[in-house]
Amino acid sequence: MVSTSSRIAVYSGTFDPITLGHEDVVRRASGLFDTLIVAVAVAHHKKTRFSLEERMLIAQQALKDVHNVRVVPFDGLIMDFCAAEEAVAVVRGIRNMTDFDYESQMAAMNRKLLPEVETVFLLPRAELQCISSTLVREISQLGGDVSQMVSPTVATALRPLMAA
Repeated sequence: MVSTSSRIAVYSGTFDPITLGHEDVVRRASGLFDTLIVAVAVAHHKKTRFSLEERMLIAQQALKDVHNVRVVPFDGLIMDFCAAEEAVAVVRGIRNMTDFDYESQMAAMNRKLLPEVETVFLLPRAELQCISSTLVREISQLGGDVSQMVSPTVATALRPLMAA
């Protein structure tokens, strides 16, 4: 029997900024699901370099060639967002064991909140595993070249930061 329901997954984060590692996870996850929602967190608890609107626009531009991806804002619990979007899975990118330890705890807690939503871990390509948004912001702020860590769209958005 073939299911006619759409398999929706959610990939959440602050994406401040979205990196090539994030993009790699998005592109690979988009092949596993009918729809992948890139949920850009409001991030009240963090001081972000880019506003929510800027982070969403940058992500939309960086991912414009991935046709089954929607970039939307979210606030609150990711499991509440997943329930509202009728998602079957949460996608999490992990770069190292530190990420895995944290993400596995989150996955266990999320399973308690909404057992029918699975957590799928994806590793970015090996050459992208060292990239983090925090390091990209720091390198950019110090005038370094981030062109091997972010798409041209993101590099352009970071340029005013370099001049500051």
